[in-house]
Amino acid sequence: MSSEPSAQSITVADQRVSALLERPPAARALLVLGHGAGAGMRHPFMAATADRLAVEGIATLRYQFPYMESGLSRTDTPAVAMATVRAACAEAVRLTGDLPVIAGGKSFGGRMTSLAQAESPLAGVGGLVFLGFPLHPPKRPGTSRAEHLDRVTVPMLFLQGTRDDLADLELIRTVIGRLGPRATLHVVDGADHSFAVLKRSGRTADEVLAELAGAVAGWIEGVL
Repeated sequence: MSSEPSAQSITVADQRVSALLERPPAARALLVLGHGAGAGMRHPFMAATADRLAVEGIATLRYQFPYMESGLSRTDTPAVAMATVRAACAEAVRLTGDLPVIAGGKSFGGRMTSLAQAESPLAGVGGLVFLGFPLHPPKRPGTSRAEHLDRVTVPMLFLQGTRDDLADLELIRTVIGRLGPRATLHVVDGADHSFAVLKRSGRTADEVLAELAGAVAGWIEGVL
C-alpha cells in the first residue's frame, strides 16, 4: 500500500525547486529520482514509477531540476544539474535518515546523478539506478557518455529496453562488462527509451512498470 506524496522544497544555490516525497508504510529504502530532459517530476511515467515502487516498499523523492522548475526548455548546465542532484540527495538523507538511500533517475536525471557521483561521492548514497541510461544520441552510437562511470564505486543498476534508440544494447553490455561486478543490467524486452512497448508484444504499460519496480526493489534488497 502506498501513501500520498508530500510536497517538499529543495534549495539549490539561490533557487528553490519542488520535490515530492512518497513514503509507503514499512518502507525499506528510498530512491532519489531525477526526471528526464523533456518532462518533470509529475510526468505520468515518473508518478507511476513512484507508485509502483511504493508497492514494493521503496520510498521515493522526486525533484525538479531548476530549468524545469522555471519552465525552460533547455536543460541546466552539468554543474547546475549536479548541484541539484547533490542537494536532493542531502535532503533525502535529512528527511528519511532511518532509510538506506539510492539515487538515480530517468535518462537525463540518471546520467546527471552518475556525473555527480563520479565527481565526488554523494553522501549517504549506497547505489545508483538508471531508468534508461542515455548512452548516445539517436543514430549516433558510442560510449563516451559512459566514460565517467569508471569513477563510480557504488553498485549500479541499468534498466534498458531492447528498442532504446539512445542506448544500443550491445554497447550497454560492453559498458557493463567494463564496469565489472558493481554494475547490473536488467533488460526490458520490447521497450523503447520511454519503456513503451508495442501492442503486438501483448504486454501492458502497467506490466512493464511492475517489472521495472520489481527489478529495482530486488536489486536494492541485494546491495543494501
